[in-house]
Amino acid sequence: MESQRSILIIAIAFISFLLWQKWHEAYGPQPVQPVTQEAADSVPAGVPSASSVPANNGTDEDVPVAVSETLPQATASNNTKQTISVVTDTLNLTISLVGGDVIHADLVKFPVTQGSDEPYSLLRAGNGLYVAQSGLVGANGPDGSSAGRPLYESQADAYELSGDTLSVPITWSSNDGISITKTFTFTRGHNDVDVSYAITNNSGQTAQFQQYAQLKQTTAEQEGGNMFMPTYRGAAYGTADDRYNKYTFGDIEDDPLRITTTGGWVSMLEHYFISAWVPSQTETNSLYSRMVANQYAIVGYTGEPTSVETGQAIELSSTLYLGPKDQDKLATLAKGLDLTVDYGILWWISQPLFTLLKFLHSLVGNWGVAIILITIIVKGGMYWLTKKQYESMAKMRNLAPKMQQLKDRYGDDRQKMSQAMMELYKKEKVNPMGGCFPLLLQMPIFLALYWVLLESVELRHADFILWITDLSVMDPYFVLPVLTGASMWMLQKLQPTTMTDPMQQKIMQWMPVAMSVFFIWFPAGLVLYWFISNVITLVQAKIIYASMEKRGIK
Repeated sequence: MESQRSILIIAIAFISFLLWQKWHEAYGPQPVQPVTQEAADSVPAGVPSASSVPANNGTDEDVPVAVSETLPQATASNNTKQTISVVTDTLNLTISLVGGDVIHADLVKFPVTQGSDEPYSLLRAGNGLYVAQSGLVGANGPDGSSAGRPLYESQADAYELSGDTLSVPITWSSNDGISITKTFTFTRGHNDVDVSYAITNNSGQTAQFQQYAQLKQTTAEQEGGNMFMPTYRGAAYGTADDRYNKYTFGDIEDDPLRITTTGGWVSMLEHYFISAWVPSQTETNSLYSRMVANQYAIVGYTGEPTSVETGQAIELSSTLYLGPKDQDKLATLAKGLDLTVDYGILWWISQPLFTLLKFLHSLVGNWGVAIILITIIVKGGMYWLTKKQYESMAKMRNLAPKMQQLKDRYGDDRQKMSQAMMELYKKEKVNPMGGCFPLLLQMPIFLALYWVLLESVELRHADFILWITDLSVMDPYFVLPVLTGASMWMLQKLQPTTMTDPMQQKIMQWMPVAMSVFFIWFPAGLVLYWFISNVITLVQAKIIYASMEKRGIK
């Protein structure tokens, strides 16, 4: 099989894969749009309409009831706007004293744009609501009370990390002798926050509580992306039996999540960042989701019901992660949480490649150079496949005159032509798939590295050289796509064709141009990989052809 035809098949297959992926993203289950006033008026009792949902804090109309597998129900609203601020070396948070929800979170180490002083806002109140809620329900849980969410008290309005850890306590007491201290504990260099409840019961009777935590965000706004950089915005969860599952806003609307598991976790994902609640990994938790007012998606969990005898005190805790998709850190928090860095079905190739890429970066300190080095290593490791590919193509070219004789002899009799070709292949010991099969074996490597360069937050705003200041986005001046197209053209020239079909010849002639156009939207890091791969292939081809000429193979 001709080398050019093989490349065409592989390229079309890859592009078709990306097109199908984007089609699925565009036409698969979609988030519902905000309801109109007419539709809002028809919402069943107990579920607030879109217009009735306050956007100034976490709101409490969606607090789950104590029974773990019951659909979370609405409670009364509390419009108190009191907040406290917390500043650490990784996070700038705003915590509402109504319920103790985190209603704003800036990731201080991740600017919105490269070189900007404005930090990326992961959580936010107001328009584009996205908050992390948590509390206590149950018979005596203040969040499950008909009076609405509890109003906590704080000793200060602002806290700042000065040592290795920072504890931010907020307190609430009931009229019947129950006191609760909700404490947020921050650690230097960490994006995970320990959220604990110290419950003291002096009510004179046994009290019952159940911890819950959930993430809530609007479905109306969609994150950008293009055909070649598809990004996911939605929920995900993990259980003891199923480590990682995406759960789109459409899934939340159509089939609310109800799963009981030991441990587990829930999260909201976007391209490079994640918010996640991780409950106790030794207790039984119930994961749930729901759609509120047809425009707010919720995913959360409720823990085991807990009884506190009078005169006794207990402590409950969970972990809130707000930050980048750092695989190493996420893996320490819960089983499968690191899989939110979603490499798809080729994760078993992508993860070792990413590990190797990080190691190379630790040696050279530049992600672009690390990509060049990993390309050299990968191409070097697959040299034997490249050699087989070119040797097979050379043998096929040598058969071209005999193939033409068969075509002249049998004309349009396809059956006899096919039989004669198979006999010729058998006699000459030539595998017609020999030129294509090595390319097919190499394609998963390219796809795996594609996902590594697309998903890894380490490459966000990663500088290379000169005009390439961000390897995670397209080349601003299209230099790499043009160079890649030129290298493909040189590879074509190095591999003389015996094609007689004018249409096939034209397609192959325009193939480098078409691929250059496609590469315009690829991340610069990926185009750099492909360009360096082509250059190495050119060098390898020269070596292989020289070796074949010495052996009398032309």
